[in-house]
Amino acid sequence: MLLSRLLPLAFPLFLISATPAAVEGPVGRSYPWLAQPAAATQTLAARFPAPAGCRRLAVAADSWGEWLRYLPLKPAGTKARLYSGGLKERQEVVAAVVDIDVGTKDLQQCADAVIRLRAEYLFSRDPNKVHFHLTTGYDFWFSDFVAGKTFKVVKEEVLPASRPAEAPTHAALGRYLLPTFGYAGTLSLSRELRHKSLATVQPGDVLIHGGAPGHAVLVVDVAEHAITRQKYVLLAQSYMPAQNIHVLRNVDTPALGAWFAVPDASQTEFDTPEWTFSSRELASFQ
Repeated sequence: MLLSRLLPLAFPLFLISATPAAVEGPVGRSYPWLAQPAAATQTLAARFPAPAGCRRLAVAADSWGEWLRYLPLKPAGTKARLYSGGLKERQEVVAAVVDIDVGTKDLQQCADAVIRLRAEYLFSRDPNKVHFHLTTGYDFWFSDFVAGKTFKVVKEEVLPASRPAEAPTHAALGRYLLPTFGYAGTLSLSRELRHKSLATVQPGDVLIHGGAPGHAVLVVDVAEHAITRQKYVLLAQSYMPAQNIHVLRNVDTPALGAWFAVPDASQTEFDTPEWTFSSRELASFQ
């Protein structure tokens, strides 16, 4: 998003509820916002088996891709809601709702949902690695934030500022993410990611169109057919206004459920239910 559309630095204290210490998942994965471990039957991998004849791509233990594969989901049939509590208008595109809060402000939109999940993953591994670039290019580190270093915006210029230092808790991560959501977006995230070929798609990659408007959809899992080598992906997004992060349903090919066939090299676009991406708009974290 452009600085002309950004929010003033009068953020509420919390987007993410303060929780106890990080809770370990069923095989050691940590989803720090959860008060209790997710049931093994309420994970992405359990809810969405690979398409017939396919096998999920191998991912490294404790990797970003594995962490996404076991994201906790709300019970089947849960409707996606806006930050205000109202229902998302297009419920037909929702295959499942990720069990993570959306906050009470219109902040956690499309790129912000990717940032939120990436921040939670990094926090669960090493909080000192959490950082994102703002639209201006300013590199905003969580470790600096808790050490008492933040930023202020003066006439659309981002300048260093001070704040009270605090411990690097999960509640502090929530406070860090509020200004990050306000001053980062699809444009900054697209610059931060490394673009790659659709043929090499992996769990954790991002379909992203940077701009105003722009959109970002996270690849949360990938499967491949054993014979044809056709790849299929599971996709998750938030949207505008801010809403629950949700797994997308393939409304154009209902037989695939929530899986989407990856376009081949002859196709120039990748259609998702609420955005059409160029086939060149896949990227990954460094």
